[in-house]
Amino acid sequence: MASELEPEVQAIDRSLLECSAEETAGKWLQATDLTREVYQHLAHYVPKIYCRGPNPFPQKEDMLAQHVLLGPMEWYLCGEDPAFGFPKLEQANKPSHLCGRVFKVGEPTYSCRDCAVDPTCVLCMECFLGSIHRDHRYRMTTSGGGGFCDCGDTEAWKEGPYCQKHELNTSEIEEEEDPLVHLSEDVIARTYNIFAIMFRYAVEILTWEKESELPADLEIVEKSDTYYCMLFNDEVHTYEQVIYTLQKAVNCTQKEAIGFATTVDRDGRRSVRYGDFQYCEQAKSVIVRNTSRQTKPLKVQVMHSSIVAHQNFGLKLLSWLGNVIGYSDGLRRILCQVGLQEGPDGENSSLVDRLMLNDSKLWKGARSVYHQLFMSSLLMDLKYKKLFAIRFAKNYERLQSDYVTDDHDREFSIADLSVQIFTVPSLARMLITEENLMTIIIKTFMDHLRHRDAQGRFQFERYTALQAFKFRRVQSLIFDLKYVLISKPTEWSDDLRQKFLEGFDAFLELLKCMQGMDPITRQVGQHIEMEPEWEAAFTLQMKLTHVISMMQDWCALDEKVLIEAYKKCLAVLMQCHGGFTDGEQPITLSICGHSVETIRYCVSQEKVSIHLPVSRLLAGLHVLLSKSEVAYKFPELLPLSELSPPMLIEHPLRCLVLCAQVHAGMWRRNGFSLVNQIYYYHNVKCRREMFDKDIVMLQDVVQQNNTLIEEMLYLIIMIVGERFSPGVGQVNATDEIKREIIHQLSIKPMAHSELVKSLPEDENKETGMESVIEAVAHFKKPGLTGRGMYELKPECAKEFNLYFYHFSRAEQSKAEEAQRKLKRQNREDTALPPPVLPPFCPLFASLVNILQSDVMLCIMRTVLQWAVEHNGYAWSESMLQRVLHLIGMALQEEKQHLDNVTEEHVVTFTFTQKISKPGEAPNNSPSILAMLETLQNAPYLDVHKDMIRWILKTFNAIKKIRESSSTSPVAETEGTIMEESSRDKDKAERKRKAEIARLRREKIMAQMSEMQRHFIDENKELFQQTLELDASTSAVLDNSPMVSNMALTALGPAQTQVPEQRQFVTCILCQEEQEVKVESKAMVLAAFVQRSTVLSKNRSKFIQDPEKYDPLFMHPDLSCGTHTGSCGHIMHAHCWQRYFDSVQAKEQRRQQRLRLHTSYDVENGEFLCPLCECLSNTVIPLLLPPRNIFNSRLNISDQPKLTQWIRTISQQIKALQVLRKEESTPNTASSKNLENMDELQFPEGFRPDFHPKNPYSESIKEMLTTFGTATYKVGLKVHPNEEDPRVPIMCWGSCAYTIQSIERILSDEDKPLFGPLPCRLDDCLRSLTRFAAAHWTVASLSVVQGHFCKLFASLVPDDNHGDLPCILDIDMFHLLVGLVLAFPALQCQDFSGISLGTGDLHIFHLVTMAHIVQILLTSCTEENGMDQENPAGEEELAVLALYKTLHQCTGSALKEIPSGWHLWRNVRNGIMPFLKCCALFFHYLNGVPSPPELQVSGTSHFEHLCNYLSLPNNLICLFQENNEITKLLIESWCHNIEVKRYLEGERDAISYPRESNKLIDLPEDYSSLINQASNFSCPKSGGDKSRAPTLCLVCGTLLCSQSYCCQTELEGEDVGACTAHTYSCGSGVGIFLRVRECQVLFLAGKTKGCFYSPPYLDDYGETDQGLRRGNPLHLCKERFKKIQKLWHQHSITEEIGHAQEANQTLVGIDWQHL
Repeated sequence: MASELEPEVQAIDRSLLECSAEETAGKWLQATDLTREVYQHLAHYVPKIYCRGPNPFPQKEDMLAQHVLLGPMEWYLCGEDPAFGFPKLEQANKPSHLCGRVFKVGEPTYSCRDCAVDPTCVLCMECFLGSIHRDHRYRMTTSGGGGFCDCGDTEAWKEGPYCQKHELNTSEIEEEEDPLVHLSEDVIARTYNIFAIMFRYAVEILTWEKESELPADLEIVEKSDTYYCMLFNDEVHTYEQVIYTLQKAVNCTQKEAIGFATTVDRDGRRSVRYGDFQYCEQAKSVIVRNTSRQTKPLKVQVMHSSIVAHQNFGLKLLSWLGNVIGYSDGLRRILCQVGLQEGPDGENSSLVDRLMLNDSKLWKGARSVYHQLFMSSLLMDLKYKKLFAIRFAKNYERLQSDYVTDDHDREFSIADLSVQIFTVPSLARMLITEENLMTIIIKTFMDHLRHRDAQGRFQFERYTALQAFKFRRVQSLIFDLKYVLISKPTEWSDDLRQKFLEGFDAFLELLKCMQGMDPITRQVGQHIEMEPEWEAAFTLQMKLTHVISMMQDWCALDEKVLIEAYKKCLAVLMQCHGGFTDGEQPITLSICGHSVETIRYCVSQEKVSIHLPVSRLLAGLHVLLSKSEVAYKFPELLPLSELSPPMLIEHPLRCLVLCAQVHAGMWRRNGFSLVNQIYYYHNVKCRREMFDKDIVMLQDVVQQNNTLIEEMLYLIIMIVGERFSPGVGQVNATDEIKREIIHQLSIKPMAHSELVKSLPEDENKETGMESVIEAVAHFKKPGLTGRGMYELKPECAKEFNLYFYHFSRAEQSKAEEAQRKLKRQNREDTALPPPVLPPFCPLFASLVNILQSDVMLCIMRTVLQWAVEHNGYAWSESMLQRVLHLIGMALQEEKQHLDNVTEEHVVTFTFTQKISKPGEAPNNSPSILAMLETLQNAPYLDVHKDMIRWILKTFNAIKKIRESSSTSPVAETEGTIMEESSRDKDKAERKRKAEIARLRREKIMAQMSEMQRHFIDENKELFQQTLELDASTSAVLDNSPMVSNMALTALGPAQTQVPEQRQFVTCILCQEEQEVKVESKAMVLAAFVQRSTVLSKNRSKFIQDPEKYDPLFMHPDLSCGTHTGSCGHIMHAHCWQRYFDSVQAKEQRRQQRLRLHTSYDVENGEFLCPLCECLSNTVIPLLLPPRNIFNSRLNISDQPKLTQWIRTISQQIKALQVLRKEESTPNTASSKNLENMDELQFPEGFRPDFHPKNPYSESIKEMLTTFGTATYKVGLKVHPNEEDPRVPIMCWGSCAYTIQSIERILSDEDKPLFGPLPCRLDDCLRSLTRFAAAHWTVASLSVVQGHFCKLFASLVPDDNHGDLPCILDIDMFHLLVGLVLAFPALQCQDFSGISLGTGDLHIFHLVTMAHIVQILLTSCTEENGMDQENPAGEEELAVLALYKTLHQCTGSALKEIPSGWHLWRNVRNGIMPFLKCCALFFHYLNGVPSPPELQVSGTSHFEHLCNYLSLPNNLICLFQENNEITKLLIESWCHNIEVKRYLEGERDAISYPRESNKLIDLPEDYSSLINQASNFSCPKSGGDKSRAPTLCLVCGTLLCSQSYCCQTELEGEDVGACTAHTYSCGSGVGIFLRVRECQVLFLAGKTKGCFYSPPYLDDYGETDQGLRRGNPLHLCKERFKKIQKLWHQHSITEEIGHAQEANQTLVGIDWQHL
């Protein structure tokens, strides 16, 4: 098929390429009917260029379109070659002072909290970095795409509107100069022509709705039968549904379907099939049938290919227009003119209108292209921005209705442009006055909420999903209203007043529909059946909160408006109360001589509603009257006299009574929805507009009628005490915030983000907290975990009010508890008296008289009397507490009145007098004062004693003031009080002493527990093992007397002999103690084996076929090792087996029940340690030092020197090899064989037929096999096979790699080699080394001998092994461990008397020599000026001599000889890590204690290490002592072809010492990371922005996570980019930073993962996961080091295990898709 098409495509290309842009343009210039010419050109060429087959070729199409279609237009427009024309235009143009950069998805945007007019004013990163705002309090967010940079817009910023770049362009701005003056007449004419035709063409073709025919003037004669089946995006169907449907409909692979789905999601449409009509129609019907079951089907159209071609070109054209107008403001102006010009059909016929009104019919891709064009044209031209705003406002209702029914999200809708227009203050004002925008928005909003009840209130009862969806959409209108109101007018015109009040009317209508919505009736009898839908009403309330407060702010700015608004609001409230009395007759109540008419309403029987926005708006306006003093200037204008108190107060009071009853549990049967409503009523988001305003409204009314009967003492406390709203009390806004903060912090210290959450936000998302926080709190910085905290300053405690009206019950008791505790700590009495309050504003001043009203006093007296008589049922302690609080408030008030009194005024507030009078006849009760004195000694009121004392003290103080000013006669002598107090004195003294003693005890206890906690925190590692008892006190006798004064030697014939230490351990499962012996039952440690690349110097290596791979030699790049870790907990092998079986059984049962992952994977042998729940996947047996067991033969003869020993071993190896050959060749001529046997002279004392007996018990042997197989399985990723010859190699390798990684950690942290290791590490290394040394006993002897021969041959060459790696490609420590641990397999057959120790020593010396040569060959020689000063010692001379030898052996390819000092320094530094690893290895292998010098950190331990390892201090002596053989060895090493290639620069080699691996360097400022990520495109889906860019912290690669486009197949499963990357970069373990979320992600394998707190903190010491708060974030180096340490310690998997155990939700996440 393809081959037939090829030539045709070529032919087309030829005819297209011959088309000349210049000629075409010339033809157009001559044309009489330009439109027809251009359309013919397009009709002919567009279908030839676009849509030539099933898949688009964007590069080719763009190239041809530019050449054939756009080229002529550019020539025509410029009148010359556009390559010269456009630059000329650009030069003539003045650069704009607006930035206008349109944001990409995920790009960082910055808003300044100090200077931005509102939060929607943002800067792009470049402008921000060049602006003054980078030093202010800025907020950083990531853009959702769309929207543009406001730099240069003077209306957007209070100061600093320009960055440095755009500042330059502002110098010569003349007011509104016409940009067209820079263009010549004919350019203007031509541009106008071509723009008009092209823009019209694009709009026409994009809004075209027929599927198979084109507009008449674009039709061509010969039409092909080629169609596309075009699939469109919607927001209803999921990716999975679309992919599944496509696979069925157009039978493609899953990969292709994913590709289609991704493109549809990104561009809004994609053709899924190409062919004739029938063929496409069939696919369409399948798709529709498959997706129409639950919802409306996916939108599919069969479109003729030429239509799609024209539409694709239409989009290309719009982008082209956007680019062209970038050259000149003049061109931009012309395009705006063309777009907004009315067409022939009058209203709404301009091109811009046509696009806007068809917005919801267009697909995503087309929308974003034309929205961008609007932004770069209409919104960048100030003159046309206004005209466009008017068109937008005129069509507002239609656009919004389209959006509500549209199935695309807000950011793809043209309605979203409202944020660009309405937030510009001048435009918003203009639209309010000229287009009545406020009213339009509110009316549109009301139209969409049509469900009303009989009273016309909103009804949300039966609320379907579709309605809920629409309701969410409609809420965007509230945002628009907010945008319009966000900047307040400075001067009012009459027009503005009139239109604002019209809008206000509409708004009151809206509130009227909300007043009393969702009313509730108390359920009596049975529980409510259906939870009513309460959320919608509350959502509405929450969304409107800011609008209501902004309305009030607008009213506050103009007295006329305020008065009008107040009247309107009152009128509406009266209407709402029309049917108010509900047919109830007023009833009269009387108490102590006052009577009042009131309306009877029993909240617990009638309907009540919590939604009272009209009452609340009125309350807000009333406060403004007070604040702006309008009430005193124009009382005649205000209908204050008409206020009927009962009317106003009724609803708010009902509401508060409802709350009181709910707290009392009377509404239990109404279910949770009511509790939630009550919660929200007090919640910080709604509180400002709901609860606070109810209190103000009551304050309002009580002031007129002081005889209202109280409902609740608390209510009175609030009515009298809540004066912190500006306008009610004489305070300003900061006092109000300070008070909020003080009361929040008096509950407990809080982090910045918690505080912000608990404070109300204004419309700009500001709480105003930063300005006052310093005054009331101290900041405490965070440690390695946790976050920064604010603590209340002690001097602010006196402002604490126990009955603060925003406390919930729980908060109140917490705060009370905390404050009393604090007072006890400071040795103060625990009274919590009411704080001193600011004075009321005059309008509310009479409120304080409630406190001294007769009714109030009567209530107080009654409650106190009940308390004195102590009859239990009538009173409660909290009632008494409130009465005491009220008395305290009254005293404070009187004291303040007295303090501020002026000469001629008499203080009318005489509370002290009133409480000293006894009660009235007939019952002559004692005075309130007397009762308080009685109560202060009541034993049952111990808690309140201090408070009562405080009241009496204050009373006396006031008395003194009154007496000194003698304004009023004294009511009663002080005698009684004096007597009482003397009686109390000695009692008090006794009590005080007891109290002091108690406090001292408390303090000491507190100190002790603090020290204990501290100790536990610092020694966490130890405490994880507290339960093991003696498990880890194994044979480390560092200071036993017998070894104290000898030199300690770890290996060789001179090894220090340590007496056998008996070791007893306890099993954590059965608690039995047992001694570790060779023949006893096995004891095991829980262990976790994992592959690791932490030390890797080359992550790109990949084992192709693990089944054939030979791991015998480890390359020095350590590309992938096997690490073993353990938590150090010990069990019997049989106990563990039983435990593991039960875990497996449980897992099988669980899998049948529910299909969740656990945090461990039983199929891979994982389990959690039964004691500490640490993730484990195998167990290591505990053993005694194995060498002592094998080495039981006596050392008879003198031990051979190195040269002689090498000869002996070589002979033994030769003998073995001949034997093996014999065994493998078939037995043909036995006679010949016998002859050979005679020739075979075995070396003296060597008996290859001897097989040693295995000393271990069956159970230990079984465990040796178990752990060996586990290491082999994990390390090579193969199926377990205990017979495999590679098992012993993997065991030795794991031992070597684990020791290397521990040595690395110790070096990186500058810790001593044998310092106090955590015992889990110590136990792990000891068991691992001993296990590796004993493993050969369960492997096949000949296999281990074979390994030894091969390893040995890499250093001492023989004829049988040819293909061994060269000396540069062997990691010497791995080689050493392998040789030492395999040697016993050979030595056990040698009876000549050579001891095991001698072998160890010689192997060690041999490997050390090889390593020195390795270091010298690869050492980089940088010359230093320090050489001359250093006199050459013996080391320097020796190393120079050795270097010369190497120089000769390599045929002079080695670099020139540097100084001896330099070489010796290189050798010493290069060999240190190797020596440290060897010291650890032999220490654990032979159990020789470490020398004390190595237990402390010092400078260099080189000499001590050499002594411990029985090496000469001058390492080069090794070569000199064994001169004859070393020469041969060096020659054989250097003659290897690879060494030659390396020295000639043809290949690399690792040089020593190896650098330590670190995580990548992160930038200090987080925004540079966001920026980097926003420029990152998904590597698979050409140039598309990645949605979840994720940074690998190990290698720095950016990945496109969590998306279908980058999924790959791994071991037969589809996995996301991160999971795939962990396998290539971290052999299954990964550490990532999710840049958009600012979250660290740990992954291990496919099923394990967790989120970890990021190393970026804001200035308040908190992380911001999800970037919700947007505070600037900076790198915290300590936290980053902590993550790095987890990685170095191989604890990532363990960390994930703990996280998943602690948080079950983590287990359900599909980690492999990230």
